[in-house]
Amino acid sequence: MTHRLSTITTRTGDDGSTGLGDGSRVAKDCPRVRLLGEVDELNSHLGVLLCEPLPDAARAALVDTQHDLFDLGGEIAVPGYQAIGEIQVLRLESWLATLNADLPPLREFILPGGCRAAALAHVGRAVARRAERQAVTLAREDIVSPHVLHYLNRLSDVLFVLARHLNVAAGAADVLWRHPGGR
Repeated sequence: MTHRLSTITTRTGDDGSTGLGDGSRVAKDCPRVRLLGEVDELNSHLGVLLCEPLPDAARAALVDTQHDLFDLGGEIAVPGYQAIGEIQVLRLESWLATLNADLPPLREFILPGGCRAAALAHVGRAVARRAERQAVTLAREDIVSPHVLHYLNRLSDVLFVLARHLNVAAGAADVLWRHPGGR
């Protein structure tokens, strides 16, 4: 394998711009770069979650998801390139169905918490939602594959259900929301 980066400090972004994968330069705060940052942050949060003790199947699925997110970032970094397709979305839907199968029905709103791994999954869910909102913003001014939007939407659902699953696996209860008035 050849070296991908011979130096990290390029100074080319000192003027507030950054290069996209197609060679074009854009402002570091444009919607495309913001989405790249959200996806990178989401992937980083999944990396922190992977530092926790997790069931083997969840660990494997999260690693696959990190690779998908890296590919999704590549798609966003290269206008016109497509890396995320229906197969990745369907894989998330399958994982979601598997996770949901053994969970009791959700009868109340829950708050982020329970065991540490579940709380970290909730942080990932919140960041996935933010990334999805940024993808919608980008789609208003440029072409974004619907698969990107679907993937981020499904991933936030998966991370919510994963949090519940991790609480069950750890013997921790979901943190139930207290309705105003104590009902």
